Amino acid sequence: MTALSSPWTLHLLPLFLLLPVGSSIKFSIINQCSTTIWPAVVPGGGVRLDPGESWTLNMTASTGPGRVWPRTGCSFDSTGNGSCQTGDCGGVLACTTSSGKPPVTLGEFTIGGGTDFFDISLVDGFNVPMDFLPVPANGQGGQACSKGPRCAANITSQCPSELKAPGGCNSACTVFKQDKYCCTGNASNACEPTTYSVFFVRGCPDAYSYSRDADSSTTFTCPSGTNYQVVFCPSSDISASPPAANTPAPDVPGSTHMNRPFFTKGRVLGVVIGSICSLIVLVIFVTWFVYNRRKQRYQEMQEGDEEFGELPGMPTRFTFHQLQEATDQFRYKLGEGGFGSVFEGQYGEERIAVKRLDRAGQGKREFLAEVQTIGSIHHIHLVRLIGFCAEKSHRLLVWIYHSLDNDAPSLDWPTRRKVITHIARGLCYLHEECMKKIAHLDVKPQNILLDENFNAKLSDFGLSKLIDRDKSQVITRMRGTPGYLAPEWLTSQITEKADVYSFGVVVMEIICGRKNLDTSRSEESIHLITLLEEKVKSDELEDLIDKHSGDMQVHKQDVLEMMRLAMWCLQIDSKRRPQMSEVIKVLEGHINAESKIDHNFVPQIHLKPQIYQLPGEMG
Repeated sequence: MTALSSPWTLHLLPLFLLLPVGSSIKFSIINQCSTTIWPAVVPGGGVRLDPGESWTLNMTASTGPGRVWPRTGCSFDSTGNGSCQTGDCGGVLACTTSSGKPPVTLGEFTIGGGTDFFDISLVDGFNVPMDFLPVPANGQGGQACSKGPRCAANITSQCPSELKAPGGCNSACTVFKQDKYCCTGNASNACEPTTYSVFFVRGCPDAYSYSRDADSSTTFTCPSGTNYQVVFCPSSDISASPPAANTPAPDVPGSTHMNRPFFTKGRVLGVVIGSICSLIVLVIFVTWFVYNRRKQRYQEMQEGDEEFGELPGMPTRFTFHQLQEATDQFRYKLGEGGFGSVFEGQYGEERIAVKRLDRAGQGKREFLAEVQTIGSIHHIHLVRLIGFCAEKSHRLLVWIYHSLDNDAPSLDWPTRRKVITHIARGLCYLHEECMKKIAHLDVKPQNILLDENFNAKLSDFGLSKLIDRDKSQVITRMRGTPGYLAPEWLTSQITEKADVYSFGVVVMEIICGRKNLDTSRSEESIHLITLLEEKVKSDELEDLIDKHSGDMQVHKQDVLEMMRLAMWCLQIDSKRRPQMSEVIKVLEGHINAESKIDHNFVPQIHLKPQIYQLPGEMG
């Protein structure tokens, strides 16, 4: 009991009896929240649960008192160190301490002694709705369990402003530290629900809180040997649990109570008439909105097709039917992303790649402006856009397609350096030499084509974005491929420096001879850029050089210099990354890569990497 040193121990103190060793008890912990939860169990440890995932623990009847709680807003590195917004227990993934920093919703239990006792406690606040339900095992001789406590309502929105905290709602005892909000379990010192506690009682009537200190109905029992299921964000709402008996009304200063029925005939009639009027207004508004939306789309689709043929410098315009035939009804898919799919086709003597875009909200004129600009660029290291289709709601881009030989031998260092230089020159042209600045926004190996002499060309401008020279940035929804996205995509305020970050990732892949995200590797090596952080800080960069090529080892010093250039490009702060013209100067030996850089390349708070395998993706 000494290990459990917070108010909940006082609540369960009479329950902790002698606990004999027994058979294995199964705890199933399920995350039904729409966000990631990091559950912690003492004893037991901690894990990460994405939405829909579960975690099963086996405990013995001698486990004794314990806790299970959700943690939110967490970030842990590969060694299990980090922090959480709520429920943090010393900055580690696997908890060894029995308490986490509030606010946090707690499940408390003691196992053994013939009877198990368990509850849900809100004395340390609230952060995630929780069910703590028994799953009776076979052979219990007819003994029955209590129903199990439930806190199925998300009461965060009802939290008084004085108690609000990132990720949840604090208890008044924690905030105000006054005796009237903090109970000791002594019936003579029991709390009366106040404005700051009544919403806990109403939202979670099965849960133990300071205002229900002497209420034995918040403790639940089962015969020893019972299995348990803990569900975060249970699907049913609070109506599935009956309200607490005699729940007091909030003690709001200055309020008065009148002994007359609230729902008088006049009030009921007023509510009905008001609801009908509101419904009529809503129907009229929705009808008007839908009508205008359809009218706008119809006018857009009926815009004269002649406008596409009148502008100089436009690439070939294809009909949708022509591209259907060229791709054999879009049969052979080369890849797929958030903005559409790429299909292989044949047009005359040329093999083509056709990107069928899914650009909700983009009209013909905006699409036309991008096609006109992209179609007019000519550079030796950029694949030229040869055609497009803008027919009604269809948006497609067409360019020459060359497949790569997957059985090609490992490239030597001069060839890899040549490919890196060509990519840099292509990006420099887009960023600094075109009339309008063009951000490619999908720089990755799959969009870099090599000819028989290993000359590199950057392809696929389906996600590119035009940026006026007089603007420093553009706001756009997320484009690109997981693993190559710059950190600033979290804000949607994008400059051409997003390409510089992606370029840094590609450079590291070329040097290391592997993908940035590779789930076939050990857990600590899955993410190349995270691994780069660790290696540079421990002065072990040489470990990352491709070991399948002896030539890479011969040119080790040049390779390490290229890594330093890549790290300059991988700065989290986009303003600290170089322009592509500076990158070229480094590659040509005119200047050195910046040495005063931050060796953190991945934001501390980031989502678990999602791995996407594109159809036909080449390694």
